[in-house]
Amino acid sequence: MDEPTKLSRILIALGGNALTGSDGDASVDAQQAAVARAVVGVAELVAAGHEVVLTHGNGPQVGNLLVKNELAAHAVPPVPLDWCVAQTQATIGFTIQNALESQLRRLGSDRRTATAVTRTVVDIDDPGFAKPSKPIGRHLPREQTERLIALGQTWQDRGAKGWRRVVASPEPLTVLDAGTVRTLLDAGYVVIAAGGGGIPVVADGGGWRGVEAVIDKDLTAAILGRELGADVLVIATDVDHVMVNFGEPDEEAITRTTPARLRDLAAEFSAGSMGPKAEAAARFVDAGGIRAVISSLDHIVDAAAGTFGTVVAAHSDGHSDRADRHGDGDGDQTRP
Repeated sequence: MDEPTKLSRILIALGGNALTGSDGDASVDAQQAAVARAVVGVAELVAAGHEVVLTHGNGPQVGNLLVKNELAAHAVPPVPLDWCVAQTQATIGFTIQNALESQLRRLGSDRRTATAVTRTVVDIDDPGFAKPSKPIGRHLPREQTERLIALGQTWQDRGAKGWRRVVASPEPLTVLDAGTVRTLLDAGYVVIAAGGGGIPVVADGGGWRGVEAVIDKDLTAAILGRELGADVLVIATDVDHVMVNFGEPDEEAITRTTPARLRDLAAEFSAGSMGPKAEAAARFVDAGGIRAVISSLDHIVDAAAGTFGTVVAAHSDGHSDRADRHGDGDGDQTRP
């Protein structure tokens, strides 16, 4: 078992829905309250002396910007998606900074924070660009999409619900600004970076240009963790463990496993948002990370120590991959 007390470089990926109210409320007050709750465990890790990098989702926040785009399309051109990602990185970042620094002061820590507006490189020849399939934003009647389609957006008929915009979801290749993040870490900062998977950019001559796409934040987190030499990746979601047969009478919690076994088990749980999380955890460990853990926001500290959640490590130390929903002798290793 890895020593939970050893000071580590920890990368924590917060889900976008963890940054809104429990009912999806994305008002300013609700987001600030959600962020304040989300950083409690993070602050404990920082105060204990760990180096911490935070990434985060931005789906609800980008969704709000897309609605503004749609409502104003008759008056001003819509802001492109890469700009929306940049805007939400900055807004969510400074909100996390405020909440985290306040919590750190309560714990007697004077560690400072910084937000890095971060670009992620993708391949313009990625198959996703040829056939956009990632749905974003809300459903609209066909007539309300005409102006947006004329401006180059791709919308699909989704039946009774109406039309919905789709974009490419290419594979992340590298985090272009990882060096900046590393410099800030080495200077003692807690860094918020690669929000929303990073601003998608492609090579353009001798430089870079933004493209309209959605990058999976957890896959980017795995890459950023590798590039920063992180020891631990914690993917914070809304369940305590990855579950097989979730919601069924025979549901099982995956407690401690290896990348290969997790990939084998992945076929047994619905893809949804858990598929990329499992793949990100496996990639991080395959690239040399000590462990990756998928667990709930309330258990970040224990997850970072490898004592709670779905722990993915190169060697499973003889532990069983699964525990039934009633427990397997490991006590807190099963989902309530």
